[in-house]
Amino acid sequence: MLVESIMIRDVVTCSPGDTLQQAKLISRNHRIRHLPVVEAGRVVGLISDRDLRDAAPSTLETEDRRQIMLNTRVETIMVRDVHSCHPLDFVEDAALLMYRHHIGCLPVCSGGQLLGIISERDILHTLVEMMGVHAQTSRVEVEVPDRPGVLADVSDLLRARRISASTVLVFPSKKEGFKTLVFRLRTMDPRRFIHDIETLGFSVVRHPSALDELGGEE
Repeated sequence: MLVESIMIRDVVTCSPGDTLQQAKLISRNHRIRHLPVVEAGRVVGLISDRDLRDAAPSTLETEDRRQIMLNTRVETIMVRDVHSCHPLDFVEDAALLMYRHHIGCLPVCSGGQLLGIISERDILHTLVEMMGVHAQTSRVEVEVPDRPGVLADVSDLLRARRISASTVLVFPSKKEGFKTLVFRLRTMDPRRFIHDIETLGFSVVRHPSALDELGGEE
């Protein structure tokens, strides 16, 4: 999945010359946490709601002190070294960039121009959809040898049972020489499929509570 498929295109921004008070009102009115600072269509900085909170004086401080929000320009506290991504980047690469740099959003740029923005929330929403947990499915986790063709072997069992998989994820196993396949299946009773897997000699990670709801194994 590409960044352009999940990015917010109607980006709310501010300019370097805006005051902190103006930026605060923009952030509050649009209920957003990150404001790209844009000049001539290019991102020159980024300011977050946390930056604004840190800069805002306490309500107990004097009126002169509160004038800081009205007189201080965004460019004085904005982050200038802004990480960004391209609309044709993969979502997982954008997520890795955010993870490595501990940042909550990425402006999406091409040719220096701001085209969109993605946030932690967009990444999380996409992850939920990619993993299939938003739909009514059953989860089956299988430990298999790490060898070519093993996924096809398990998929043959699904085809034989006429069961569709919403998603298939592959993870490293704690056991050396093995990997873990996680299936989200479009059936609420995967017991026959589980039986087929075990007959083939593979190990299924058990989830007793789920099996109890189905009345145990056959």
